[in-house]
Amino acid sequence: MSKSILAALGGALLATTSLAAPAATSSITLSNIAVPAGSQLDLTKVKPSTTVTFAGTTTFGFKAWESPLILIGGTDFHITAASGAIIDGNGAAWWDGQGDNGVEKPGHFIQVKAAGTKSLIENLSIQNYPAHGFTLGGSNLVVKNVKLDNSAGDAPNSLSGGKPAAHNTDGFNVKATNVLLQDITVINQDDCVAVSSGASNVTVRNASCDGSHGLSIGSVGSDTTIKDISFYDSAVKNSQNGVRIKTVSGATNSVVQNIVYQNITLSNISGYGIVSVPEPRLHGPFQLTFGEIVEQDYLNGGPSGTPTNGVKISDVAFETVTGTVASKAKDYYILCGSGSCSNITFSGVKVTGGTGDSCNYGSLC
Repeated sequence: MSKSILAALGGALLATTSLAAPAATSSITLSNIAVPAGSQLDLTKVKPSTTVTFAGTTTFGFKAWESPLILIGGTDFHITAASGAIIDGNGAAWWDGQGDNGVEKPGHFIQVKAAGTKSLIENLSIQNYPAHGFTLGGSNLVVKNVKLDNSAGDAPNSLSGGKPAAHNTDGFNVKATNVLLQDITVINQDDCVAVSSGASNVTVRNASCDGSHGLSIGSVGSDTTIKDISFYDSAVKNSQNGVRIKTVSGATNSVVQNIVYQNITLSNISGYGIVSVPEPRLHGPFQLTFGEIVEQDYLNGGPSGTPTNGVKISDVAFETVTGTVASKAKDYYILCGSGSCSNITFSGVKVTGGTGDSCNYGSLC
């Protein structure tokens, strides 16, 4: 462990080498760490196959800046936690209801870049992160039994103008290959899981999403491919959207391919059950968002209503996606650009309770 890391932690770091393990394998325990304002907890220089265990409560001082607060990286690392351990991001110090705008906030609370054949993050309990929880990069990573709880950010504060104080609090942004997210719980105010930017071979299984914007592909911009993504056996409740694919309006030269949503349960969805459309902001030819959404008109955080066709979406299966949306919500919203959607199938799909569905592809509406 480098001196710079020790200094940032005030020396409160216990590192031991396991005598029973190979010499290159070590274990590190981080117990009741208080990371000073303007510092990062940097775990990118650990030896290959190191186990890092969080114990007690890990806290962070406030500084208005964009840098991640925890950096995790290396080869075949193992990040875990002792029983009862909490990682508290002190989000209330940053929350102002404006998310990526307003007070400068850490771009991501935890930034991960995995290398090697298998890295593992498990058994973490994280609360009150400022904005954007995990960003996952690299390859060959398993994340399991992790809870992100930003429910405290639902309440307004003195800076949020009556709106929820926390905003843009995505749980997991996945930009990696060969990833498994399993047994995760996310309570937040933005995407539960968002898969984007070149991700491939990603499986999300047994996710519980509360208060979020749902299980998302995108936003998909220009010059990227997202393929082989599967969501299984998951529940989305009290959320703005259920499942969605969203592409940036005007995006070009991109592909979304081989996507599966299977056995997904929706409840109390306020916007869209299934959505596929382009975002009006920068998003393109497809966004699927409501109970279910495919949208290719995503722009400035919502659908523009005018799809573009620079992102090709194909081989998408919605299987046994069921549940309810609020009475003013849409069960389905599918808006494809001309010729940009193909082989999107629906089997055992039934989302009810909403009004005014809109589909220009398939037979859901």
